[in-house]
Amino acid sequence: MTANARTLPAQSSADADRDIRQLFATDIAVERTRLLYQGSRIPTLFMLLSGLACAYLLWSPQGGLLLSGWLVGLVLLAVLRLIQVAAFNAALPSLQAKPHWRRMFLLGAAASGVTLAIGAIGLVPPDAFLQQALMFGLIAAAILSASIAYAVSLSAFLTFALPCLLPSVVYLLLSSHPLQQGWGLLGLILFGALLVVAWQVNRLVQRSLLQRFHNQALISRLEYAKAQAEGLNGELAREVEQRRRAERELRQAHGELEMRVAQRTLELDEASHALSKSEERLALALEASELGLWDWNLVTDEVHHSQLKELFGLESDEVKAMLRDLKPRLHPEDLPLLRRTLVEHMKGLSDGYQIEYRVCHANGQWVWIEDRGRAVERDARGQVTRMLGTRRDISTWKGREEEQRLAATVFEAASEGIIILDPDYLVLAVNQAYSQVTGYSKDEVLGRSVASLIGSRAARRQYEVIRQELELSGTWQGELIETRKNGELYPQWLQLNVVRDSRGRVSHIVGFFADLSSRRDAEERLRYLSHYDELTGLANRTLFKARLHEASQRARQSGRSLALLHIDLDRFKMLNDSLGHEVADQLLRQLSRRLTQAVPEADTLARLSGDEFAVLLDSYGSLSSLARMASRLLSKLRMPITVGGQELVVSASLGISLLPDNAREISALISQANMAMQHAKHLGGNTFQFFTDNLQACTLERLQLENQLRKGIELGQLEVFYQPKLCLADDSLNAAEALVRWRHPELGLVPPGDFIGLAEETGLIAPIGEFVLRQACRQAREWQRQGLADIRVSVNLSVHQLRQGNLTSLVRQVLDETGLAPRFLELELTESQLLDNVENVIATFQQLRDMGVKLAIDDFGTGYSSLSYLKRFPVDYVKIDQTFIRDLSANGEDAAITRAIIAMAHSLELKVVAEGVETQAQMDFLKAQHCDEIQGFLISPPVEAEAFAQLLRDQATALWW
Repeated sequence: MTANARTLPAQSSADADRDIRQLFATDIAVERTRLLYQGSRIPTLFMLLSGLACAYLLWSPQGGLLLSGWLVGLVLLAVLRLIQVAAFNAALPSLQAKPHWRRMFLLGAAASGVTLAIGAIGLVPPDAFLQQALMFGLIAAAILSASIAYAVSLSAFLTFALPCLLPSVVYLLLSSHPLQQGWGLLGLILFGALLVVAWQVNRLVQRSLLQRFHNQALISRLEYAKAQAEGLNGELAREVEQRRRAERELRQAHGELEMRVAQRTLELDEASHALSKSEERLALALEASELGLWDWNLVTDEVHHSQLKELFGLESDEVKAMLRDLKPRLHPEDLPLLRRTLVEHMKGLSDGYQIEYRVCHANGQWVWIEDRGRAVERDARGQVTRMLGTRRDISTWKGREEEQRLAATVFEAASEGIIILDPDYLVLAVNQAYSQVTGYSKDEVLGRSVASLIGSRAARRQYEVIRQELELSGTWQGELIETRKNGELYPQWLQLNVVRDSRGRVSHIVGFFADLSSRRDAEERLRYLSHYDELTGLANRTLFKARLHEASQRARQSGRSLALLHIDLDRFKMLNDSLGHEVADQLLRQLSRRLTQAVPEADTLARLSGDEFAVLLDSYGSLSSLARMASRLLSKLRMPITVGGQELVVSASLGISLLPDNAREISALISQANMAMQHAKHLGGNTFQFFTDNLQACTLERLQLENQLRKGIELGQLEVFYQPKLCLADDSLNAAEALVRWRHPELGLVPPGDFIGLAEETGLIAPIGEFVLRQACRQAREWQRQGLADIRVSVNLSVHQLRQGNLTSLVRQVLDETGLAPRFLELELTESQLLDNVENVIATFQQLRDMGVKLAIDDFGTGYSSLSYLKRFPVDYVKIDQTFIRDLSANGEDAAITRAIIAMAHSLELKVVAEGVETQAQMDFLKAQHCDEIQGFLISPPVEAEAFAQLLRDQATALWW
């Protein structure tokens, strides 16, 4: 309400109501004028900025005069309007109510609309769509901003919108150009939409102003009623005094007194009526303030409460007693504090009773209540008998308080540094992360200019640039090199944001920054790991390929040759499995250092995979020098090395390829070096090989043979042949060795030497060995069913089958499937393969022997086993290698070795089998030395199963005769 409404003269209530209603229209009009002036500054500035943007977009020497005139008019109009707004704001409230301010505003609004209409009609080119879109968009933005601000008053809105939009719309609709007609139709739609929006905004403002003035009128009426009631109370007191005097004069003026009492009684009725109206208005005011009144009789526990539905969701009849109906709804955690506060007030220790606590709403949610009260009645003993007070729901305020507390917690707990500045760039607040990163405590920086905290010269140079960017765009982010308190430089990522108040003025600048030191270290570490091997420090495959590409480019440009050495350690997988990964890693590190020392002239030394290395020589001189360097390198690697307390000797296979002598492309160079290395490994390792065309052809042939072997296994092209074993004690055939043969559809019967080694290298030996095992056991059982003989079949094992770890279960499964007794199966493993993994072989052999399977050491005498090893292996047979049998003579070295092997085996209670027996003399010598069994071409070459069955039949016939 205005000052006039607050100072109404003392008159009747009806007159006061009439005066208040008359003041509403005037006060609302004045308030609308004030809102128009308050909201016109931003649209005026926006219109000015839009005009400047339009002038910049449309500027050309031909139309410069018209555009300059329009722009000058627009600037003058904007300046005048801003001056008008400033003058209005400086005027006293009583002067702001003058009608000429509204007329001046309407005149300015009309002039603004006409100016924008002139720009839309006279300045926009008719045939440039992009410029039209930009111009009409800017003008429409200015119109939207002004229309929303002027919608407080429909007259102000129409004064601006009609001259602004209607001429432009009519002009565009009447234009012959279809594009302008479309813009005109769009402007007409814009005018209609703005009209609806202005009407809605005006209604909302009208309703808000009416509600506000109505509330102020209610308050004024309450004040008026209160003053009138106080006056009536004073008059009543005077009347009581007069009545006492009248009683003393009762006998003299009885009739006059009765008349005066009646008159005063009538006046009291009127006062009571006015007081009841005042109480109603007070109740309305309390309802508007959302306060609930309560009146508690502590003697009867009866309570009267208003706003129960709004506060607790309860009806009035649900709350009759304070302790019975409301106390059970209190939060258990708040009850002790509530009881203590109430008791302190009842004891007179506090002037008033005030507390905040939680109450369970009828919907089951906890709401926060602010409770205020006072003891108003006490009994003779001073105990409180009645209390009055108010309650209100403060849950929303508590939620905001919790949000502020959480925001403060997040501010302090944030991992990024946060700094808050005022508009003058003075530090207002920093968080803990700021102090941890910069080294400055909070007390050291609060109130200081941020410029004084910038340590690096680069950051100080950027300080002014950052300030200018913030003033233009309101935000800035980028990377700086900053200085900690101790002088240490560190990379920092900084983001600054401007915070504005409701009037658009800068209130704060908030900065977030992070220390990039750890990220830079991680990036550097990642960059290193992406190019170098972490274990050895050598170049990895990625860097090696990049260096190889660069070297090949240099070689092509200079005409020089390039050499690539591919190195692979021999038997490294066995060392890794037996010694463990940690010892193997130490071995690789020491071997890498040896490679670096052995080839100082290398352009690049890289680790390609687990045990593969590559050496790149940009210029190597001659092939002989390259061969000498390769020999020196292999010798260096071959030297004994101590790792994990064990002395090891590690050899390597080395392949060499040359560019451009062998290859023209990098991929071919790498492939050829790998082929040469594989060939060196195939030759036994510890050697080097140059790549040749013949090697490539041989490799291709082996690849084709491997594919054909895989296909042959799948198609069942493998067969099992059987070579008899003769027992020298009774000259009977009691055993046979199962040997695999490959019947190729084109090549015929392929010798074992052509594909067994290939199968070992490619891992195909495992399925081949399983096939031979099944076929041999099945055939031996079949001969038993035919009643020929109980033949013991010998099957050769491969080291791959031992490494798979399922040999025992496989043998058990095959014996169960075929029904062959375990004693008729003999498994052979060569002496060299026994030493591949001694403990594993011993454990596996012991499991097989426990099953009843016979075990034999094949090619005995060609390996490196000692008697201690031979004693540990749980075997039944020892097979003397045929190299000792081939040149057997009575006084030769082979005879002595054979004689010693037989004696040694018999001393260990092992039986001896001699293989490769081809002459009668060899057989006679072995029989004389008490050899147990022999096999060889003298008895029979390996034959098919049917031919071997015929041999058994012939033996049975001979024995029968």
